Amino acid sequence: MKLKGIILDVDGTLADTEEIHRQAFNLTFEEYKLDWHWSVDNYRELLHISGGKERFRKCLNEDKELKDKVKDPADFIQDLHRRKSENYRSLLASDHIQLRPGVQRLLDEAKNRNIRLGVATCSSTANLRTLINSTLNIEPEEIFSTIITCDIVADKKPSPIAYQCALSSLGLTADSCIAIEDTYNGNRAALNAELKTIITTHQYTKNDDFTGASLVVNQLGEPGNPFTITEGDNFNKEYVDIELLDKILNNSSEIESNFNEYANVALNIN
Repeated sequence: MKLKGIILDVDGTLADTEEIHRQAFNLTFEEYKLDWHWSVDNYRELLHISGGKERFRKCLNEDKELKDKVKDPADFIQDLHRRKSENYRSLLASDHIQLRPGVQRLLDEAKNRNIRLGVATCSSTANLRTLINSTLNIEPEEIFSTIITCDIVADKKPSPIAYQCALSSLGLTADSCIAIEDTYNGNRAALNAELKTIITTHQYTKNDDFTGASLVVNQLGEPGNPFTITEGDNFNKEYVDIELLDKILNNSSEIESNFNEYANVALNIN
């Protein structure tokens, strides 16, 4: 099957934004005079929970004293998350953030070769828009044929629904697409949608379990700036491009075809 689509996560995948998220959380805690502070190690653990509201809920449930004071936990979490999102977008716009190595090159190559691009993220549409405006000075709709965010799908990763919606919107099947992710939950979500996955790790996810991923690297890489491989077959490539994605997709299909052929022969022998 020829590669027809690429579906990408946003935070940590398109750009290394997780540290900015952590700073926005802590800034919000200070504004609300909460006795909370998420260190790098704290945040690394909290990233195993998809969604800012869900992380707030966990912390509130563990803070019995504060929970007893909060009249409406749902409203409190909603208000806290709204302010954190505002802080995040403000920090993002002023931080001169760049896309991760290889991302723009891969997006450009995909567009030039008529490979459809999609987004499947637990982040918001506003956050994505701020990121693309800040890094590329264009609207995300100019790049991506479909954009599935938490504003569209409530179920968070590792639920496969965001990826299933992206595939449906693109009009493509899972065996013709590859997902690019950066977290354990993202990898599981894509695999649960029957997609092959490429993982680009960073400081918060480099020790995660990425069982089932086709390739795990530290970045997509560039000519002269190769990726470092943790797991998988890179087919002698030094950076992720359409040729490598196509090889990964077709190699998986070939293995399955060879297995089915072997199974049929074995059945005939018996």
